[in-house]
Amino acid sequence: MNKSLLQTNPRGLCDEPKIMKKLEFNFKKNREQDNSPHLDRLSLEFDYDRCKNEYWNPENFSLFYKSPLWNEASPTQRIKLNQLYWVAYYSQIISAEIATIFFNQTSAAGLYGIEDFRIVCETLDLESMQERAHIAAFKRIAESFELAEFGERFFTYPMRGPYVETMIFQNSGKVRRFWKEMQLKAFTLLSSGNAFIGSQYFTVRGVRTLNGKIIQHQLSQYYMQHSKKDLAPIPSVVSYHHFLDESFHFNTSMIVGKEATKVLRNPTRFEKTVVNRMLEGCQRDHYNFSTAINGIFWSDPALFGTTYRLLRSPIFSMKHGDALNMLHRLFAEESEAMHLSQLTHKTAVDSYREYLAPLSFLSRKNREVQIMAENSMEKHLATNRRALRFFRA
Repeated sequence: MNKSLLQTNPRGLCDEPKIMKKLEFNFKKNREQDNSPHLDRLSLEFDYDRCKNEYWNPENFSLFYKSPLWNEASPTQRIKLNQLYWVAYYSQIISAEIATIFFNQTSAAGLYGIEDFRIVCETLDLESMQERAHIAAFKRIAESFELAEFGERFFTYPMRGPYVETMIFQNSGKVRRFWKEMQLKAFTLLSSGNAFIGSQYFTVRGVRTLNGKIIQHQLSQYYMQHSKKDLAPIPSVVSYHHFLDESFHFNTSMIVGKEATKVLRNPTRFEKTVVNRMLEGCQRDHYNFSTAINGIFWSDPALFGTTYRLLRSPIFSMKHGDALNMLHRLFAEESEAMHLSQLTHKTAVDSYREYLAPLSFLSRKNREVQIMAENSMEKHLATNRRALRFFRA
């Protein structure tokens, strides 16, 4: 870059060679190790009948693991709960990655006017292409499972746009959903025209994927530790390749959100306010911990209907009264399943605090992750019991 010419921004990434080197290395390695071709091949090779009688994840990553339902389930039912965890988990990841593809591009647009940010934009182009491969693989496997087992959707859904609420089981009313849609649309305009706000999308992206990175590493271990890798179930192989891609994506979030901002002008009060509101919204999305699925912060009341249908399905074949009784035992009584999910939630809070601590422009509420930390077992049970009374009525 010719420094003798006047630039809109006084500094560029070339003024921070260590940051530039990190970005170039991350892009180079991600491009060389791109797992999209593997995921495309695996999704085409997937045949549910060939792996329907085996686990797809480590046992502790099963739906309702260590709950009364799990404790009383037969070995065959436990296999289905394990597979259902995979279906439910990656259905949530599809929703997150649809939004990621869109906001990768709008946020990159906000960086166009900054010198030397081409490497960032090209990295995001690659990542968006990879996200599309992830979505296609997850969708084909999850829908194949639900078609074979239920003949209808339980956790999957038709393709959706980026303005739909990211958490697919969130107990939001119409007004809240509409308000969140308006906020996302406003952020689209702000991030595409403001370098600082665009860069801080990656701080939010990093927070949203930090817990996912922890869980996905453990999911990938099922394939890594399989005694016969060539015979491992395809969903577990997909988990492994997805984790490899996402490790590079997380590095991008770290570098752009926390380091590349050094070449930008100091944020204005308005810019700080926008970023803090974004992170407060992220905390609210992650406020809950789910009895059903350890590692995703779904609202239990939003899961009552789907859980009831699962209990009545051919997998469990419960009568109406038995299904309602099990719902109460699952969601209104303290269990090891709840404690395990709460522990994961606490780990996420601690991880988010460590991740956000260096960012001086954040409010205390965000640096200390106060909104998420307010939840407790007592509040969780009170919310579930209150909602269950309305559900049973």
